[in-house]
Amino acid sequence: MDDRHESPPTLKNSPAKILFASLIGTTIEFFDFYIYATAAALVFPKLFFPESDPTTAVLQSLATFAIAFFARPIGAALFGHFGDRIGRKATLVAALLTMGLSTVAIGLLPTYETIGVIAPALLALFRFGQGLGLGGEWGGAVLLATENAPPGKRAWYGMFPQLGAPIGFILSSGTFVLLTAFLTDQQFFDFGWRIPFLASAVLVIVGLYVRLKITETPAFQEVVEHNTRVKTPIATVFKSHWKPLIAGTVIALATFVTFYLMTVFALTYGTAKNGLGYSRETFLFAQLFAVLFFAITIPVSSLIADRFGRRLTLIVVTLGIFLFGFALAPLFGSGNLTGVVVFLVLGLGLMGLTYGPLGTLLSELFPTTVRYTGTSMAFNLSGIFGASLAPYAATWLASHYGLSYVGYYLSAAAALTLLGLLSIKETKDEAFR
Repeated sequence: MDDRHESPPTLKNSPAKILFASLIGTTIEFFDFYIYATAAALVFPKLFFPESDPTTAVLQSLATFAIAFFARPIGAALFGHFGDRIGRKATLVAALLTMGLSTVAIGLLPTYETIGVIAPALLALFRFGQGLGLGGEWGGAVLLATENAPPGKRAWYGMFPQLGAPIGFILSSGTFVLLTAFLTDQQFFDFGWRIPFLASAVLVIVGLYVRLKITETPAFQEVVEHNTRVKTPIATVFKSHWKPLIAGTVIALATFVTFYLMTVFALTYGTAKNGLGYSRETFLFAQLFAVLFFAITIPVSSLIADRFGRRLTLIVVTLGIFLFGFALAPLFGSGNLTGVVVFLVLGLGLMGLTYGPLGTLLSELFPTTVRYTGTSMAFNLSGIFGASLAPYAATWLASHYGLSYVGYYLSAAAALTLLGLLSIKETKDEAFR
């Protein structure tokens, strides 16, 4: 039989290559994001804002932290457009570069003492760049994994980019722990805090190398072959897929609030003199230990989601987060380190359970032609409501009304997420279309 006129087979990515490419990218992105979060709690209030009341300086610093979450939906729309029009691969490379260059620029910034008000202005600008890049990174990484997944393993594959969050956190917190151990406070504030920002350049080069080696996903290749790409993905999402967009935004709410209360707020309040007053080193070690439970529970919940469904898994976990809100104050404000560690372990363990299947569920709410845009927009719009103001709001609630109200804030977010989950049907057996 003459097969000379048969079209060449479509190149496929090996599972190992796909999973590593999705994991390494989000690890780098979250490393960059978390070093800013840590610096916003420990460094920037002293170096980038005029001397004032310590609480006010912290709130100003956390306000710059929030800027990235408002940039993320813009990044989701921008990178989502190209991800749905020209492909996942090229867009992921561009998103990684945007995030990486912004992070390195922060590490090179002069402080308020050197250039005055221009310093916090530039800090805010490059923080915006971080958010822009992450707005396009996460959704693409999730699609890279899920659109290459074999039947029945979509949540398992979709879990790998989620693992980038705890790995990135461990790397960033570990870096700050080492800096604290080997540098004096003066050295840390003089130059030490810049090291992780500048070191991210090496990680970005590794990430780019891996990303450039992959091929396009089969789902997007099919869209190209059938010429079904839409002209303006963001307009199509808002016009024809607004219901899953709203549902996805609400569903991710508890995830965001949980994580940023467990990390940024907990670190800020736990080390503040007018808070719990623990040393920076002690609290970072406690967080590092607790993040291990975040990493462990991500694959556990993904396996459960592939077996019993994404919706049911997340409903059960969200009920756990709702109840945890009432235990927040007694544990975190217990007055002893054991209570604080239990608080962090439970909170970050619940975070892993809700975060594992989340990317897969959101990607299954949208068709292939707008999946990059829809998934990214839902996740990042939720970031505005669930994460951008969470550390700020929690710090304000704690200082005015006490820790109990921070817990009520978390429970309220969980209640809204439950409503979102109840509004959708199970997506486990939905074929990508």
